[in-house]
This record gives sequence, structure tokens and C-alpha cells, in this order.
Amino acid sequence: MKIATFNINGINRRLNNLLEWLREAEPDVVCLQELKAADAQFPRAALERAGYGAVWRGQSSWNGVAILARDAEPVLTRADLPGAFDDGQARYIEAAVNGVLIASLYAPNGNPQPGPKFDYKLAWLERLIVHAAELLSASVPAVLAGDYNVVPEPHDIYPTRSYDNNALVQPQSQEAYRRLLAQGWIDAIRKIHPDETVYTFWDYRRSRWQRNAGLRLDHLLLSPALERRLADADVDREIRGHLDASDHAPVWIDLEG
Repeated sequence: MKIATFNINGINRRLNNLLEWLREAEPDVVCLQELKAADAQFPRAALERAGYGAVWRGQSSWNGVAILARDAEPVLTRADLPGAFDDGQARYIEAAVNGVLIASLYAPNGNPQPGPKFDYKLAWLERLIVHAAELLSASVPAVLAGDYNVVPEPHDIYPTRSYDNNALVQPQSQEAYRRLLAQGWIDAIRKIHPDETVYTFWDYRRSRWQRNAGLRLDHLLLSPALERRLADADVDREIRGHLDASDHAPVWIDLEG
């Protein structure tokens, strides 16, 4: 079972890129972020022709998340994170696919920091931590996949001081990510590539793709029930070099059984 996460950065603008990658990579499940499209603008018909059923939560011009399943219909279980408020931002969706509970999440960027946007980021991550603990307590095989907008460790970003004040690398953001791992979630990329430099995002500015000046922002966290099934994990980084590509590349895992 091949599960991928891909911040598509505008699903209709990048639809041809997405369809080409789906044909080549043949993932069984795809978690998409930054649809930047209202519900009615989601390209359901084109994806169905490509062999994928879908559930999604859109938002015009901003955010938006979806889960695609090859030759299957994802069973929607949740369209938002539980919590004390509904902020109206389409950042989380959850569905069951072939016996695995899969979440597609798009955490807030949080810039500029300090300030209300950073406070919102930390509050959102706190809601995720609480919900993740509930999923673990239910002992269901689960994957939390998406753009976390967190650089977990220093070797997850190219050598630079330009991000020192960025919300992506702040200690509070990294601590929230570590708290998820402390619950028992497994960072699939680090499980398979413990010491390698792995990037998933290259900003459009300052020739960062050409210089391989990247960051690792997109993560697939596995519940302990899936750890023994993890056979491989990697990044389809060449997709970032395609014409009019997203600034993210797809990240994927392969589960045996």
C-alpha cells in the first residue's frame, strides 16, 4: 500500500502535473494540501477518470485538503480537527482506506512571529497533539500525513541563517512535533533514512531549487501498529523540477501487507 502526501499549491493550476505524477507513481492513497479551490471547484471528474475516488474540504483561494484513493472511495471520518472552536480554515480531513485511518493535514505557517499567526499555529498543533493521542488510544492503524510547516531538526534545512526568525524553525514549533513523536508516532522518512539529508520543499525565490536549498516540511507519521509494515519511504523530488511545479515534492511510504 503506497501512501503519499503532496502539497499541490493549487490543484487546478497544477492538475496536469498531478495527473502525470499519478500515472507514473501509481500511489494507492494521496493526501493533498493547499488545494486553493472551493468545494465546487475540486476537479473530481478528472481524478475519477484517472482512477481515483476522493474526499475533500476546499477553501477558495487558500488552504484546502483532500484524500485520494486508487480504485476506491475513501470513507470520510472527520472534516476538521476536534477542538474548542471552528476557525473556518480547511486544514484537516480524515478517512478510512483499506483498513487504515489516514489524515491529510495542512498546519498553519505561523509567520510572522511572534504574533497572532504564530499563536494560531501553536494552538492548531496543540489540537493535533490531543487528537493524535486519542487515535493512538484507539489502537487503530493510522497515518498522519501532510505539510506540518515544521522543520524538525537542523539537518532538515539547508545551511542558512535566513530562516532564523521563521516560524518553521522556532523551538515551540519543533517541540510540538517532538511531542507527537513522544506519543509513539513514527516519522517514516527518518525511520528509513535516519541520517540522510532529505528535503521536501524548495522556495521559488533565490534559485533555491537550482541550489538544492531545501527544507523538510512534509511528513508521514505512522502509528505503532504500522511500524512493522513500513517497507520504504522516499521523496519524488524530480517532480519539483517540472514546468510550473508546486514548491513541494511528493513524499511517500510503502506499507507491506
